[in-house]
Amino acid sequence: MSSDVILPGATLGVMGGGQLGRMFVHAAQRMGYFTAVLDPDPASPAGLISHFHIQTDYLDEQGLAQLMQRSAAITTEFENVPAPALVTLGAHRPVAPGAEAVGIAQDRVQEKAHFVRCGLPCAPHAVIESAAQLASVAADLLPGILKTSRLGYDGKGQFRINSPEYTDAAWAAVGPSPAVLESFVDFEREVSVVAARGVDGSFVHYGVIENDHKNRILDVSLAPARITTKTAAEAAEIARTVLTALDVVGVLCVEFFVTHDGSLLINELAPRPHNSGHLTFDACVTSQFEQQLRAVCGLPLGSTELLCPAAMANLLGDLWDKGEPDWAAGCAFPAIKLHLYGKLAPRRGRKMGHLTALGENAEEIVRKARLVLTENVGSANENRTRI
Repeated sequence: MSSDVILPGATLGVMGGGQLGRMFVHAAQRMGYFTAVLDPDPASPAGLISHFHIQTDYLDEQGLAQLMQRSAAITTEFENVPAPALVTLGAHRPVAPGAEAVGIAQDRVQEKAHFVRCGLPCAPHAVIESAAQLASVAADLLPGILKTSRLGYDGKGQFRINSPEYTDAAWAAVGPSPAVLESFVDFEREVSVVAARGVDGSFVHYGVIENDHKNRILDVSLAPARITTKTAAEAAEIARTVLTALDVVGVLCVEFFVTHDGSLLINELAPRPHNSGHLTFDACVTSQFEQQLRAVCGLPLGSTELLCPAAMANLLGDLWDKGEPDWAAGCAFPAIKLHLYGKLAPRRGRKMGHLTALGENAEEIVRKARLVLTENVGSANENRTRI
């Protein structure tokens, strides 16, 4: 084994303190590592459970210096960590994924250009830098979705343009910064491939996961996806190409549209563990978070075997509209696993946790379990008060 391997007992740094960081910290602590999280939020989910919480901005020089001092290696929890911070950290410590890969995934203009350079299939699109340019866009790109080049996720920073008369409204909503207009894809389903690449170039993937969105936020994920063996193999090979071309070390998710004829179009990249891969925590030999750790530390990558069919349902802050959900009712389903992220303030659309279920009827079970969480909220809260 290489002398560069980082063994248990070392401290691993995490840029970002959200739920992905929290689950990475859980995986690291279970394997005997210490963790240091840098996040400005004093109540960040990962910061609350990490051994060290450096509460500074992501570009704060003293905070970055402290993270470097404590950490043997550093990873990122979300793709919008400023790339310059990763450049600074990478000059002194192993950082995975690297600043270049993160920088490309942060910017849709660069991301689309990268797909084209690599000959990877993506939707017809155009880079838009002004209202005039949008108004004169080629007719075959409409209807389309105008997306901000940077800082868009979960449907934020997007505007659908059905016909030319909507271009002014779209630019007002998304501009004045550069954007990408993507021709609308009439897809059959959305899928993702969560994959990992080691320092030695080794590659593994978790198969193809099927994703159902509501209001542009992931609602339910199902593994394995209901697609042909041929399409699944093509998706995995595209994911391999993406990770290799970006020289990624760590976990990266490739999101796809599957068209009605079974063709694949890349939607976007997430250079980190991904919401659709949360079910790997319960359903796979090695979770995506342990896999991220293994890659960052130079350990051999773990088995991605799916032990049985599985599904994951997001728990958004909307469920708290009438009070605390009835967790006991949801956990009454024997196949349900409950994961809460420790976020103190529920808000509509905010990801507060998720449910996973294992078995042939996993998708039906997670949907039903989530539904019953709110069926007896009033009486459940009353019982808690009495206790």
